[in-house]
Amino acid sequence: MWNYDFIMEFISSVLRMSTPLILVGMAAVIGAKANILCVAYEGMMLFAALGGVMGSAYSQNLFVGILCGLAASVAVAAIFAYFVLYLDAKPLLTGLALNMLATGGTVYVVYLLTGMKQNTSNLMSLKFPVVHIPLIEDIPVLGDIVSGHNLMIYLAFISVVLVWFMIHKTRLGLRIQAVGRNPDAAASVGINVRKTKFIACILSGILAAFGGMYLSMGYLPYFTTGMAAGRGFIAIAAQNMGVGNPILTMIFSIMFGFAMAVGNVAQSFRLPSQFASMAPYLLTIVSMWVMGAVARRKNKKLGTVKL
Repeated sequence: MWNYDFIMEFISSVLRMSTPLILVGMAAVIGAKANILCVAYEGMMLFAALGGVMGSAYSQNLFVGILCGLAASVAVAAIFAYFVLYLDAKPLLTGLALNMLATGGTVYVVYLLTGMKQNTSNLMSLKFPVVHIPLIEDIPVLGDIVSGHNLMIYLAFISVVLVWFMIHKTRLGLRIQAVGRNPDAAASVGINVRKTKFIACILSGILAAFGGMYLSMGYLPYFTTGMAAGRGFIAIAAQNMGVGNPILTMIFSIMFGFAMAVGNVAQSFRLPSQFASMAPYLLTIVSMWVMGAVARRKNKKLGTVKL
């Protein structure tokens, strides 16, 4: 079973599983740098996934679909930011409420449009194209690994570089870090703390939108209810394990994508399908426990553990 074709397909599966995690992980990195506790990424992904399908299906234009998906996700991010930053609502409760709204709201919209509650398979929505890289695709092995993937897979890895550059090399990124570390000090030098955090939320919404649209316009050719399936929370875990570093967050996202791919392969060995579902979450729990144990040991060595 472990032949060349199987290995190449497994690598492709890891990349497909990792792509939404990387994109939402980058969104979580920006939110963490601004010190915003946002758990609404599930809602952003679901609304973006449905918005992209609806926009591309009714316009038969991929660009219009992308705009609709972005608008839906950014709207959720803006609502979250307004309630948390301007109305002083609890961020955790606000995020959970938006996730619940997305879970039920998308089902309702799908039913209105298609008469079904499960998916939008009867809508002729568009997909992101597959990219074949000239010259590289002709190189044995390397061409099979690097070339021939969905456009969003490449954009996911590009987003890591862009987020790193934005955070560390631009004025906006430095301001986001400043308001996240010490908002009072940032305000004392003329930085509008609320405005900067609001912008950080919007940027997070944009990245989460692409993660959601990939699910319905890349990974699958249609929207299915609840298709985010906890990926938003897994991405948050990847960001926490990566301590806000885009590169480390990407690595942990790929690790979780690997776990998802292993879970799917396990079904080929007639293991229960529930194993595929629980694999990434089990890895998340184990990884967070290991990170916590390492942090406690480090604190104990530094003599900062409170008895």
